[in-house]
Amino acid sequence: MAKNYSGPARVSGSAGTGKTVVALHRAVWLARQNPDARVLLTTFSDVLAKNLLAKRNQLLLQEQDSKLADRIDVLSLDAAAGRLYRLRVSKPKMISPADVMRLIDSASEKVPDNKFTKRFLYSEWEQIIDSSQIKSWDEYRDVTRLGRKTRLSEAARKVLWSIFEPVIKEIDTLGLLTNSSLFARLAEHFGQANPENLPFDYIIVDEAQDIGIQQLRFLSAIAKGRENALFFAGDMGQRIFQQPFSWKSLGVDVRGRSKTLRVNYRTSHQIRKCADRLLEASVSDVDGNIERRDDAISVFNGPEPTIMLLDNEATEQKQVSDWIKGHIDRGIEPHEIGVFVRSESEINRALKAVESLDWPFVTLGNDIEVTSGSISLGIMHLAKGLEFKAVVVMACDDGILPLESRIAEIGDDSDLKEVYDTERQLFYVACTRARDDLLITGVKPGSEFIKDLKI
Repeated sequence: MAKNYSGPARVSGSAGTGKTVVALHRAVWLARQNPDARVLLTTFSDVLAKNLLAKRNQLLLQEQDSKLADRIDVLSLDAAAGRLYRLRVSKPKMISPADVMRLIDSASEKVPDNKFTKRFLYSEWEQIIDSSQIKSWDEYRDVTRLGRKTRLSEAARKVLWSIFEPVIKEIDTLGLLTNSSLFARLAEHFGQANPENLPFDYIIVDEAQDIGIQQLRFLSAIAKGRENALFFAGDMGQRIFQQPFSWKSLGVDVRGRSKTLRVNYRTSHQIRKCADRLLEASVSDVDGNIERRDDAISVFNGPEPTIMLLDNEATEQKQVSDWIKGHIDRGIEPHEIGVFVRSESEINRALKAVESLDWPFVTLGNDIEVTSGSISLGIMHLAKGLEFKAVVVMACDDGILPLESRIAEIGDDSDLKEVYDTERQLFYVACTRARDDLLITGVKPGSEFIKDLKI
């Protein structure tokens, strides 16, 4: 977007409306307008950053301006923060999430009044304690539990704090950092830095709906409220990793500097219309920003999505195998086909569906990407940022989508809505990876979400 903004700005839009393209062009425009400036183009994962880097290189090649690449760094937020911490502070000593869980387990065993499950303790640590970098009882007692709306009495919070306080002290005593505390330290460092000593002049964030509290504090500390310094591209309807929180409370207010994209260039009208039924007509954030979704249009048509509920897994696998084979026989390349399931527990169902085919396949992971000549398999979370001509979303069973284990530990109706929202958004992300053809399968009676798709 070739436009100046007096403060943080954001472009939004449903899947396929070109938000990433806008972010790329924004980075190039800023670098071109400001010949001495350094630009950071970033996103929340290494996999998505690799995709951004490839698209940046392709764009600069098309524009025959490869020199700009030296001034447009493309890194994930974690990679950028790790590099800056080493350069500006010291070599970080990190504690792994698994080691944090072990500390929580040990502390919880010493608290006789603890009635909380391990799953709840881990998520409370991740979504509240660590995310907000809470260091005292007063902070924990008074914290606003946006996205973690389980009602906790003061007595219950005291029990929880008696578990978390020794964990915090142990981590601090060992001089270790969590991912959130590393961003918090950097936010403090750059908050005190002189404007001429900042690492970047402009920062563009893709998939901004999934950045965390301390990551946003870090970005805000570098931007320092400067003109054009922060630009976000994202879709609240695709938030699948982070709980909601107030950007405005952290000094990032995009009201009056937001634009919603309406034209879908990637997904057929039929697939977009079907997937949109999973979400509300409009989505709002904690600060009251509203994104409408019911007025988007697609620029091309295709076949209606196919929905199959089968009697058993074997029949489902046979139908998926035949569907994939039919598409390859019609000329679609294997790497243009993606197969997604809700979680690792269902990956074996996808494997059985493609193993009978005479084509190679890859199981996507943090270090394994879409490979030419191979069908891609993966969990729905890894579908983010990808696109295929044909997509299969498998194992959409009752108890799997939404995931039964998440619902089992819900504290109240507010938590139930949050779980259902994120599960629907995850399903939406998987379905909208398809450009031309979409197949959704499950074993009867199937996910309750499938009823919404058939309206």
